[in-house]
Amino acid sequence: MRSVCFFFQVHQPYRLRTYRFFDIGDNHHYYDEYLNRSIINRIAERSYIPMNNLLIGLIKEYGKKFKVSLSISGTAIDQMQQYAPAALRSFQELVATGNVELLAETYSHTLSSLKNEEEFKLQVNKHCNKIDELFGQKPTAFSNTEMIYDDAIGETVADMGFKVMITEGAKHILGWKSPNFLYCNAINPRLKVLLRNFRLSDDIAFRFSEKKWSEWPITADKYAQWLKKVGDNHETINIFANYETFGELHGASTGIFDFMKALPSAIFKNTNFVFTTPSEIANKLQPISAIHVPQPISWADEERDTTAWLGNDLQDEAFDSLYSLSEKIKNVEDPSILRDWQYMQTSDHFYYMCTKWFTDGEVHKYFNPYPSPYEAFMNYMNVLSDLMIRVDRYLLNKESLIQRSDTILIGTE
Repeated sequence: MRSVCFFFQVHQPYRLRTYRFFDIGDNHHYYDEYLNRSIINRIAERSYIPMNNLLIGLIKEYGKKFKVSLSISGTAIDQMQQYAPAALRSFQELVATGNVELLAETYSHTLSSLKNEEEFKLQVNKHCNKIDELFGQKPTAFSNTEMIYDDAIGETVADMGFKVMITEGAKHILGWKSPNFLYCNAINPRLKVLLRNFRLSDDIAFRFSEKKWSEWPITADKYAQWLKKVGDNHETINIFANYETFGELHGASTGIFDFMKALPSAIFKNTNFVFTTPSEIANKLQPISAIHVPQPISWADEERDTTAWLGNDLQDEAFDSLYSLSEKIKNVEDPSILRDWQYMQTSDHFYYMCTKWFTDGEVHKYFNPYPSPYEAFMNYMNVLSDLMIRVDRYLLNKESLIQRSDTILIGTE
C-alpha cells in the first residue's frame, strides 16, 4: 500500500500597529490588538473550527484509516489563547482523537535557521514544550518555517533528535528525481526527508476556486484519479497547504469543505493509497538516496527559495539589524522584552517588505496590512529601534544594580 500524507500549516503573526518615529523610546506597545483579534476570530470562525469539525467527523467515520498532520506556530497558539480560546479547544479536541501528528517548528515562525543556530534551537525547544503542554505530544517530525531547508539546517535538526523533516520538492533540486519517495539528509543520513508534491498540493491550495483553470472544478473523484495516475512504484505523495486554505482563502461557497469531506472515500474507492503521517512514513520506509540541498529552499513563489523574505535591501537591513541584538539578548531576563524579541523575528514582517510584485504579487498582498514594502520596512524599523533602546536600558540598569551590590558588599567587609 502506498501513502498519502496530508499536513497543514496553522500560523498567524502578531501584526504591528502603526508605530511612528515619535513613539520610539516612549511607547512600548507594538501590536495592533484590534487587527490581530479580528483576523484570528474571523479565521477561527471561517476556517479553523469548521475544518477541525470536518476532520473530527472523518476520523469518527473512518477510524485509524484517516490521519492528518498539523504544524501550529507558537504565535498562532498565543493568539488563540488570547483572543479565540474556542478555536484552541477545537484543535485540542481534534488532536485528542489520536489520529493527528503535530510537527515541531520555530515558536514564532522565524527565519532563525538562516542566521542564528542557537536562537533556532531555543525557539524549536520552546515550541516543543508548548505542544507537549497543550496537546500532550512530543514531536518527532519537524517542519521549518515556510519549509526552509538546506543540508546544514537538516544536520542541525538531526542533531536535535528529530527523525524526519518535511521540505519542498523543488524542481531545481530534484532534477529528474520524483518528490514521491523518502530521502535522507546529505550530511546526516539519520534524518529522513519528505518532499512536498507541489503540483498536487497547489491544485488544492491555490487553484481550487480558479474558474479560469482548465481543470476547474476539482471534485474528490477527479483528484483521486490524479493520485491514481502517479506511478505504482512511487511510495508516498505528500500534500501540504496552509490551513487557511479551507474556508478563508477558498470560502465555503467554493465547495472546499465538501471536497475534503468526500476525498477520503474517493481515495479509498479509486486508489491503493492509505493515509499516513510523517513519522509513520519514516518508520515504514527506507530512503532511496540522499538529497543534496546546498542552498536554502522553501515552498514560496516560483523560485522556491528564500527571496520572499530576504534579498532586497529593505529586508536585509531589517534582518541584520534584528539579529545584531542576539548577543545582548542572552543577558536579558525581562519577559516582555524576550516576548517582543521573539515576535519581531516572525517571518511575516520580512514578507511584507517583499518587492516581488510581478510573478507572485497576489500571494504577497494577502493578509498584508501595509500599502507598500517601504512602509512595512519603516514601521518595522521604528519598532525595532524602540526594542533596541529597551534592551540597552535593561542591560544598563542590570549593570548598575550589580555595581551597587558589589559596592555594598565591599562596604560591609
